Amino acid sequence: MTTTGDLLRRFVAMVRGLPENTRDLLHTILLGVASALSAVAFLLLTNYVFKVTYLAFMERSLTFFMTASFCVIMGTSLAVGLLLSKIEPDAAGSGIPQLKAAYWKEVGYVHWRPVLVKFIAGVLSLGGGASLGREGPTVYIGGGLSSVISGFLGYPKRLRRGTMVIGASAGLAAAFNTPLAAITFVLEEIISDINSRIIGRVVLTSVLGAFVVYAIVGRQPAFTLPAIDTVSWKVYVLYPLVALIASLAGVVFQRATLSLRDRLKGQASVPPWFLPCCGGFITWVIGSACFIATGKVGIFGLGYHDLSEALSHGFIWWVAGVLLAGKLLAFIVSYGFGGCGGIFSPSLFIGGMSGFFLSGIAGFWLDLSPSDHIAAAAVGMTACLGSIIRAPLTSLLIVFEMTHQFALVPGLMIAIIISKIVTRRSGDLNFYDAVLVHDGHELIRIRPPVDIRAWQNLPVSAIANHRPVIVESLEKDALREVVEKHPYNGFPVVMDGKLTGLVTRARIEEALRSDGTVTLEDAVTCHFDQPVRDVADKFIESPAGVMVVMDRVTGRVAGIITLHDLLRAQASMMD
Repeated sequence: MTTTGDLLRRFVAMVRGLPENTRDLLHTILLGVASALSAVAFLLLTNYVFKVTYLAFMERSLTFFMTASFCVIMGTSLAVGLLLSKIEPDAAGSGIPQLKAAYWKEVGYVHWRPVLVKFIAGVLSLGGGASLGREGPTVYIGGGLSSVISGFLGYPKRLRRGTMVIGASAGLAAAFNTPLAAITFVLEEIISDINSRIIGRVVLTSVLGAFVVYAIVGRQPAFTLPAIDTVSWKVYVLYPLVALIASLAGVVFQRATLSLRDRLKGQASVPPWFLPCCGGFITWVIGSACFIATGKVGIFGLGYHDLSEALSHGFIWWVAGVLLAGKLLAFIVSYGFGGCGGIFSPSLFIGGMSGFFLSGIAGFWLDLSPSDHIAAAAVGMTACLGSIIRAPLTSLLIVFEMTHQFALVPGLMIAIIISKIVTRRSGDLNFYDAVLVHDGHELIRIRPPVDIRAWQNLPVSAIANHRPVIVESLEKDALREVVEKHPYNGFPVVMDGKLTGLVTRARIEEALRSDGTVTLEDAVTCHFDQPVRDVADKFIESPAGVMVVMDRVTGRVAGIITLHDLLRAQASMMD
């Protein structure tokens, strides 16, 4: 009897037998469609949970809304906290920093478990009211799913980079129905190279992602951004101020969120699984207060329901101001306390409300049309998102593709210019890179050079292992413990605080078998500030393929670098 497993194995064997170009094309289409479908499923489930909770609760009495919303946000926050702390901590946050780390440090390999946990926790978190976005998790799920499927089809880990990226682009394209923005985001943020050789596959899967979401959900899967009439010249006077305020809101979010995350990492009074509940409670307080004041639920979840209403029918200026302040605070605590969600949706909401707030106030002196208010909101969206992710093309295109209104383009370009000026004065890193640095990653390992000369001029510290396993005793028991606990092939030997040589795994195992003394190799040394080019030449002198990195000041062993480290780093750059 033929089983499903047999059919799958036959299918994989048939695909492997096809010509390489045909196989790559089919593989790309499969990953694009699968990633887009995962994005649509995530979208529909998140929207459904929010619809049957908050949107239904707001139709009832205030007491019912307060009680029911508290139960929902605390219950889902507890479930998310348990999932992230007990099952898969890597599924926390946006997902895009983790995807970048997987792209560069794990050559595109992503395990299936964080992908599954990210999907479940994301639906619970966003549908349950956490003030975060679904685009980051969608990108992670799409990229991770593509990596998992590629592994099932027999692709080795070293070939997963391209497959992970094309899945991410399909996911983002499906999240907003914005294929151009998906292409530029992948090239600007993940690959950091607009001349990447996989750009053709990225374009194809982005188009597929847009087709899939258009066929299932419709033209505007996120929020409704209506067509506008001619924008008056008066609103151009307002654009720089809107862009400035929205950009500053983005800077406030980044600094406050990173500061909150760092403080919570060092505390021991609250268990990690309970931290999302703390964020959920604060979000509930803020969201409930804003609901009482305005009758709007935009503080909870994505906020797209209220954003669509504002864009279609307009908001009173003070309502937009209340939602702007409330969303910014809820955004900070939801992410800072370890929630599962992204930053696109809240950034667009905050930027949009900045535009409505300022244009509403300006309306007391300027005769602004509804189209002018929408244009100001679009400028705020681009500026706020641009100040956080610092990907100017993506920030412009993601708003433009939702409207296809060329009348907005000059204003969006002004927003990008202002956001660039603000962010240059606020720090060197965008939010994703700052998260990676705060989590202990070395940025040079996340964004290596893209040309051979720049790579050769890198300092050794960029690719060395800063935590070497040092042998301090040549006794048999100590040597046996070293080889049993550590899989490495070479170990520096330090006696009385001085480097005396290098011992290889083969020499240790030989000595243990023969009950003889272990033979040491001469240690070839270098320093952290030397360029990779010099170290590569020195490897010829090292028969063990290991170099010891010395601290110039103390004279102590500070790290090691192996031939494997050198080749792996070079392969990352060449790929």
